[in-house]
Amino acid sequence: MLASRSWLSRPLRERSTQLFLGVLLAALAVVTLLNLILPAGHPMHVSTYTVTLLGKYLSFALLAVALDLVWGYLGILSLGHGAFFALGGYAMGMYLMRQIGDRGVYGDPVLPDFMVFLDWDSLPWYWQGFDMAGFAFLMVLLAPGLLALVFGFLAFRSRVTGVYLSIITQALTFALMLAFFRNEMGFGGNNGLTDFKELLGFDLRSDATRLGLFLASGLALALGYVLCRAIVASKLGRVSVACRDAEARTRFLGYRVERVQLFVFVVSAMLAGVAGALYVPQVGIINPGEFSPIFSIEVVLWVALGGRGTLYGAVIGALLVNYAKTVFTGVMPEAWLFALGGLFVVVTVLLPKGMAGLLASLRRRRDDVASETPTQGASS
Repeated sequence: MLASRSWLSRPLRERSTQLFLGVLLAALAVVTLLNLILPAGHPMHVSTYTVTLLGKYLSFALLAVALDLVWGYLGILSLGHGAFFALGGYAMGMYLMRQIGDRGVYGDPVLPDFMVFLDWDSLPWYWQGFDMAGFAFLMVLLAPGLLALVFGFLAFRSRVTGVYLSIITQALTFALMLAFFRNEMGFGGNNGLTDFKELLGFDLRSDATRLGLFLASGLALALGYVLCRAIVASKLGRVSVACRDAEARTRFLGYRVERVQLFVFVVSAMLAGVAGALYVPQVGIINPGEFSPIFSIEVVLWVALGGRGTLYGAVIGALLVNYAKTVFTGVMPEAWLFALGGLFVVVTVLLPKGMAGLLASLRRRRDDVASETPTQGASS
């Protein structure tokens, strides 16, 4: 018991974790105060629209942290983490659809509107239980977790690595996208799930609920970051890095590499599912487009820009790229993908270690200059 407590509390004693949590909690407090205290006409007022947008950014940041855990520390470049994100989102969306009840367009107390429109006469078995919040929240973790468990078990046991594993993860999310586009699947087809009314009895259109979701996204990011730091700072994290840098040698030393890979991969997938569940009630819709391979590649770019293998770099990258996307698509929406490709080239060529690596390099250079200055003064 004491060992588990020290394992979980170790990241809280790290200066980098304390700094990250301090900045995050301070940002949450400032946005909350500016939204609640200042009147709408005040230039410093943060509107509910901006609060919702920031909440979406924070859910994306949690997804980026989840990917950085497997790519930065385990060496697995997953091009399918959008699938785990979408599965968590669909689990939340199914719960939100069940909460609509007879307030839908067709007034059916059990069937969602799209099922009534498609002449479904009963609720599919896999929709059962999603009228209960506890069950739905459990499925937010289990749905992506079980998929990652089955996929990872087959892939890691077969020792599929490198670019081949990346291609398979991309094929996985593409196959799921095609499946969820079909109306026969019972997930709303091309339109997905939308027209949500309430969450846990709170009106999703109210300002207070929007603010609460923003805070929940921030707290989930904080907890997810601490969990990932606890993993990478433990013996498991050191073995993960060894698997990344010298997998064959790690196997020779007697470690079950596939078990390490599987555990970290499943944890990462579950964190991605939580991010998706927080994303859906804030944007008001979930559709198969979230399974798009392009979205998963975007997530890779967030982590690469911020700096993989740092966790906090993934957060920086997610916030910067999504803010740029919001601004850029408002001015030239058709050119965003070209800008994204150009950014990927710039990061690959000029910032191979991302923003975190650049900051670390500048800090080392500053320390070197500071250490040389007293020496020069003494010699003169």
